[in-house]
Amino acid sequence: AETTKRTSNIYFQEQAHLLAKSATEFALLSISGHDRSGGTCVQQITSRFPDDTNPIYTVDTTIRYIGLDCTPGAGGAADFIDTITTPESNGTALIDVYVTTTAATNGLSEPVRFHRRTLQKP
Repeated sequence: AETTKRTSNIYFQEQAHLLAKSATEFALLSISGHDRSGGTCVQQITSRFPDDTNPIYTVDTTIRYIGLDCTPGAGGAADFIDTITTPESNGTALIDVYVTTTAATNGLSEPVRFHRRTLQKP
């Protein structure tokens, strides 16, 4: 029974890592496909895996921009950073992805939580 529990926990943890990587790529795709001409940017993406009806994971993605022309969102100045001293940093996105198992996930001895932070050039 202990071996089965450990194997399940490892499986869910690895799946959370892969979902975080996928969510980062999806955030980059969303940023690239979004029209910023009005000064607005994608700042939050929430999804559930495998579907909304019976989710095993909730994936919350928060995006902050460094040097891109965006109007700050509900987070205010925290969503947009414009105090940059190097031109290389302009146009960078700070992407935080939080993956957590839902309360309905069976077979886990404890909930899985995973955080991934990346700096990307969209």
